[in-house]
Amino acid sequence: MIIQQAIRMNTRDISAFIAVVDTGSIVQAAATLHLTQPGVTRRVQSLEALLGLELLDRQCKPLRPTAAGYEVYQKGRQLLHAQADLLALAHSDVDPAGELRLGMPPFLAEVALTAPVDCLRERFPRLSLRIHAGWSSSLLEQVEQGLLDVTAAVYSENTAPPSAMFAHPFSRQSIKVVASPSLGLRTRVALKDLAGLPWVLSQSGCGMRSTLRRELEAQGLPCHVGVEAFGVDLQLSLVARGAGIGLVTADLLAASAYRDRLKVLSVSDFKIHVIGWLVHRALPPRLEAPVALLLQQLKEVMAKR
Repeated sequence: MIIQQAIRMNTRDISAFIAVVDTGSIVQAAATLHLTQPGVTRRVQSLEALLGLELLDRQCKPLRPTAAGYEVYQKGRQLLHAQADLLALAHSDVDPAGELRLGMPPFLAEVALTAPVDCLRERFPRLSLRIHAGWSSSLLEQVEQGLLDVTAAVYSENTAPPSAMFAHPFSRQSIKVVASPSLGLRTRVALKDLAGLPWVLSQSGCGMRSTLRRELEAQGLPCHVGVEAFGVDLQLSLVARGAGIGLVTADLLAASAYRDRLKVLSVSDFKIHVIGWLVHRALPPRLEAPVALLLQQLKEVMAKR
């Protein structure tokens, strides 16, 4: 029965339902799809009748999917994604369409994504970008599971992306250890000199935090996280006020409003660089050119920083 329903299913109905969920309203979905509001409503109702399920909680404003509707939404996106790949095989000369599902660590999204996104939208207007923020390990798992097409990931220079993936480096940055001058630390120190002090770090999963923890554990030293904070500006403001020691890449430190209130420490046994990689599995033909352009843009943006 499910197979028969799938065969009978109209992808236009699925597209209408997905647009309603994405925008939260029939009105906005109609504008997005260049349809009338009654036209969108009919398509959603047609899909509900075919599946025998109520897909939208119509008591909510904005509209939200029901539990069953959310599952249909996820599967529907996968179906439309696969459809775009199939059409691309038959029409290789047509501009890429469908979705590009991109993962990006938070700090990279803040500093490096604006120009690449603008360039992709201009060059491939029929391609929809779906950007997901998260830590590198989580994003890589989503690529492996087929939930993302490509992701940026950051690793210390001594670590490489999974060998089963296609990985392209686009940046190399040194990690700076910073503290408030009020702590009275010498400029040249070792990790053991910092062992009794708290750190101001991102949440668990951050690559720089993981690298620091490994280095401390290798020497039998504790890693005391005094404050977990999201966002470089917030972290550096806390460090500048003496809340603890921080980690930051050289480019972000140079661009920070707090740089003159921070002391950069030269840590003799912690001189680490991080490398930014663009990682993906084998790509469908329709995404090869967009991903190549994305890689080029990331290299240019990071080189300027």
